[in-house]
Amino acid sequence: MTVRVRFAPSPTGMFHVGGARSALQNWIFAKQQGGVFVLRIEDTDAARNRPEWTEGILSALDWIGIARGSYEGPYYQSSYAGEHRAAAQRLYEGGRAYYCDCTREDVQARTGPQQRGYDGFCRDRGLEPGEGRALRFRTPDEGETVVVDLVRGEPTFENKLIEDFVIARGDGSPVFLLANVVDDMSMGITHVIRAEEHLPNTPKQQLLWDALGVKPPVWAHVPVVVNEKRQKLSKRRDKVALEAYRDEGYLADAMRNYLMLLGWAPSGDREIVPWSVIEEEFRLDEVNPSPAFFDEKKLRAFNGDYIRALPVADFVEACRPWLTGTGTIAPPPWQPDEFDPAAFAAVAPLAQTRIAVLSEIVPNVDFLFLADPLIDEAAWAKAMKEGAADLLDAAIGAFEALESWDAESLKATLEAVGAERGLKLGKAQAPVRVAVTGRTVGLPLFESLEVLGRDRTLTRLRAARVRLV
Repeated sequence: MTVRVRFAPSPTGMFHVGGARSALQNWIFAKQQGGVFVLRIEDTDAARNRPEWTEGILSALDWIGIARGSYEGPYYQSSYAGEHRAAAQRLYEGGRAYYCDCTREDVQARTGPQQRGYDGFCRDRGLEPGEGRALRFRTPDEGETVVVDLVRGEPTFENKLIEDFVIARGDGSPVFLLANVVDDMSMGITHVIRAEEHLPNTPKQQLLWDALGVKPPVWAHVPVVVNEKRQKLSKRRDKVALEAYRDEGYLADAMRNYLMLLGWAPSGDREIVPWSVIEEEFRLDEVNPSPAFFDEKKLRAFNGDYIRALPVADFVEACRPWLTGTGTIAPPPWQPDEFDPAAFAAVAPLAQTRIAVLSEIVPNVDFLFLADPLIDEAAWAKAMKEGAADLLDAAIGAFEALESWDAESLKATLEAVGAERGLKLGKAQAPVRVAVTGRTVGLPLFESLEVLGRDRTLTRLRAARVRLV
């Protein structure tokens, strides 16, 4: 038997990091088993679906390494509407489903303190299909439904506690429970790996598989992803869009490594490991069923480690979208013709050790490419205190006289200027840094001045001195 797994997102919004985690788990499991990964777009919610959301799913999968052309699909659930209706009819004709004309208000009116959900009022009324009549599954009165789950063992559900649930609406359109089962049958899915939140639906779906005469798949319900308050990650409350992390400058390798740690860990006392190790070591039966904490601070630290591990040439290339404003990245504050690739290459090794996400490259190097620095007024007020004007005058004079414009000479010169005024280098360089870069923190000052050049450095120092008059 060929293992076939599926990832079935709905195109109703940005791509959720929890969905990305499930996609990766399915992808690795299929690869380990020599199986097939199927992508199915569950697009039956016409009111909320948008083509751009579908493209967002595909591009997000591309980014994390599940590239178009390497999997089966995408299939679209809406294309299987005929199969959904045919399955509903089979269940009705076989006595496994019946029509119900109860309204929601009717059901609520009959619901007592001991009654869970629908009470089976229409079970034996023999209603024919008709407008406004929903089709309900006839849940067995006795016995249990055992779900064989690779993560959670064998959760057992008493059938008497499962209501006769709706499988087709009053207009004849099948609901998610049935459509999902029929699609999995049609596509030969052997293993369903999905989030824990779907577990309550699983006994109902397994009953549908049995009623349709097909062996259910092997289930694996991986832990729900939660925030720092241990609440399920919410699009309304939390930062959950994979695209947002991508556009902020998280590396795909760092993101997928971190996502795979949500509920699982590689061997040994390590977390950052090559993808090849994760592909080899990941086991569904080793996934911890407890909720998995999505820690943004930890992810950020992860990403910083990955950035620092890049060869410098790769780091330069990775930063390019933020420096040039390509793709989905917002343009930087300088004009395209102001960007100097050689200048950036010169400071790239310095910047690489100081940023955690690639978007941070812009404020670290903008002083190199703008005609005038972007002055942080709070930084200006902090640095340009009493004595700053005198220090800038002395620095301008000393820098003008320098024979060699290099970091070592610049440092020695400013150190001497500061010493003459009883200042250590850290105090002496603060007014110079703000005058030249606009900020009190950033790349190493003297290497930055060397790359910026004598003329531009002196121009900025003089402009700052004029402002202090």
